[in-house]
Amino acid sequence: MSASAAKVSKKELNSNHDGGDETSEKEQQEAIEHIDEVQNEIDRLNEQASEEILKVEQKYNKLRQPFFQKRSELIGKIPNFWVTTFVNHPQVSALLGEEDEEALHYLTRVEVTEFEDIKSGYRIDFYFDENMYFENKVLSKEIHLNESGDPTSKSTEIKWKPGKDLTSRSSQTQSKAGKKRQHEEPESFFTWFTDHTDSGADELGEVIKDDIWPNPLQYYLVPDMEDEEGEGEDEDEDEEGLDDIDEEGEDDGEEEEDDDGEDDDGEDD
Repeated sequence: MSASAAKVSKKELNSNHDGGDETSEKEQQEAIEHIDEVQNEIDRLNEQASEEILKVEQKYNKLRQPFFQKRSELIGKIPNFWVTTFVNHPQVSALLGEEDEEALHYLTRVEVTEFEDIKSGYRIDFYFDENMYFENKVLSKEIHLNESGDPTSKSTEIKWKPGKDLTSRSSQTQSKAGKKRQHEEPESFFTWFTDHTDSGADELGEVIKDDIWPNPLQYYLVPDMEDEEGEGEDEDEDEEGLDDIDEEGEDDGEEEEDDDGEDDDGEDD
């Protein structure tokens, strides 16, 4: 809090404590000024902590790189790893149309690189095999933060093959049929590369960088995990069904014994 703010606070104190004497007002004003000095020290330490945390993050980013590289090599041995991961992710899957999924079947590698000054931004690279949709081998998008913190972005220009521009096809479909359909097809996933209107709200980039990239395997394995859970539930249901059958069998046996007992009594009579 600045000295001017402290003066404002003093005026508020005067208005709120009309009955207070001059000495108590002076003490309160001195206390406010001391609080302001202490707060400045706290702010200074917070800034120092941020700088230290940034250094630690930069250090461990470098240490992670060999492991990211090894992981990418292993992922390359699994067909359709990345398209499966994106389809299984709840937020990303909402952005995928059928043709987007077809194009992403050619995606072989994803790389996320935070700039050396982490606060300044990051880059995401998508590596593709030869495909029917575009000429590019790599599609990239970068998010930059300038000194004032304002975000900007730039990306690779997609060189679409004739008649294969998924971004224009998506916009045409929406303009013609969007009003008639209750459930519109999502805009093409690939419009993310060309959309620079609001870099500060780049949700897809943040999801890929902060959620998928740290551990993509958890999303690739989602269906298998659900299947295992489903199988466990089915087994429980089967066991319950067997228990019911056994109980019914026991009840039937008891009823038959009762019937036999009644018949025997009848014969004795």
